[in-house]
Amino acid sequence: MKIKFVEELVGITGKNIRFYEAQGLIHPRRAENGYREYEQEDVHRLMQIKLLRKLGVSIEEIRRLFDGKISLSDCLDRHQSELEHQKETLSQMEAVSEQIITSRLSLENLPVESYLEQIEQMEKEGMDFMDVGKKDTRKVKRAGAIVAGIAMILLMLIPVATILWATTKENVPGPVVLLFIVVPIAFAVCILAALIKRMKEIEGGEEDEASKY
Repeated sequence: MKIKFVEELVGITGKNIRFYEAQGLIHPRRAENGYREYEQEDVHRLMQIKLLRKLGVSIEEIRRLFDGKISLSDCLDRHQSELEHQKETLSQMEAVSEQIITSRLSLENLPVESYLEQIEQMEKEGMDFMDVGKKDTRKVKRAGAIVAGIAMILLMLIPVATILWATTKENVPGPVVLLFIVVPIAFAVCILAALIKRMKEIEGGEEDEASKY
């Protein structure tokens, strides 16, 4: 089966399917032409993944389950414990928010330090409030994509500079000059287009979205 047909059968996108393959959760075979060929076993495995992700089970836990390191019962028991912890944390968030609402204070008069101390004490007791110090991984991805794109474009432009320099030293045939200029510039344009597309994907969080399903 081709990936488009699998998308329809399972009800998830090709991006998600390729993400699960990259995570080692499915292993479709490769046909002689290099294309992926999905079997019924792959479809069944994708349905299992879809169910577990709908329940909120993490990719890492699913991998451990598929590798036989934990049983389904153990996997779901641990997940239920995590859900209970999340429910308790949400309840505490709700309680603090309710305190702020009932105080009827303006933002200017809000005792921020007092509430932060209260939250920090709860965190010491095991609550997981939002991590405001968490790094935005999109910045790292953007920087990596830009550096790689610029490096590739510079590599493509080196032959152009070289052939232009050579024309000042000796008589180089016009077709050769054209070939050594047009081809690298075309590659550079393609790299730039790919970089722009990659930046849009990173900004839109498509990889992060794929990891959720």
